[in-house]
Amino acid sequence: MKLAVFDTHTYDREALAAANDRYAHELTYLEPRLTRHTASLASGFPAVCSFVNDRVDSEALAILYAGGTRLIALRSAGYNHVDLAEAARLGLVVVRVPEYSPHAVAEHTVGLVLALNRKIHRAHNRVREGNFSLDGLVGFDLFGKVCGIVGTGRIGAVVARIMRGFGCRLLAFDRSPNHGLAAELAIQYDSVRRISGTLSGS
Repeated sequence: MKLAVFDTHTYDREALAAANDRYAHELTYLEPRLTRHTASLASGFPAVCSFVNDRVDSEALAILYAGGTRLIALRSAGYNHVDLAEAARLGLVVVRVPEYSPHAVAEHTVGLVLALNRKIHRAHNRVREGNFSLDGLVGFDLFGKVCGIVGTGRIGAVVARIMRGFGCRLLAFDRSPNHGLAAELAIQYDSVRRISGTLSGS
């Protein structure tokens, strides 16, 4: 299948090319975002691949449809950048990524926590300048601290498990609490306001 892939960068192309090895689709990589102004670039392509920053509104969809596109594959879990009602009216099929890797996102989140806690970004800059002083760079142990998590879905659950591994006490908010996870990790569910108050020491 011929596929126009919008809003691509080098890392996108490498990953998509590797994933396409076993399918041998004909991928054409385009740098511009998919919008009403660029949709005509997909003329003659039965399928397009769109990213989260694209704007696939009714006008863009009309241009895609007129050019022969019948499938829009999103490289995102979210789909609020696509006029789904208009796509359905035109008979365009829209598919999306069911989820991102919860472990990759959770690990990145914890990496940022550690970078802030241990002031890794500041220490890195100092070392580059030949300054090895520890003044202002001393962090603190996460062990025994309270960690607040808003949302305990797939990503939040992985974050909770990692932070529990550090020995943190876990507070969480979720409109649909995960009671199994709460029992497993001794998570206490509460309101965002009360969790914020606990974390700020009030």
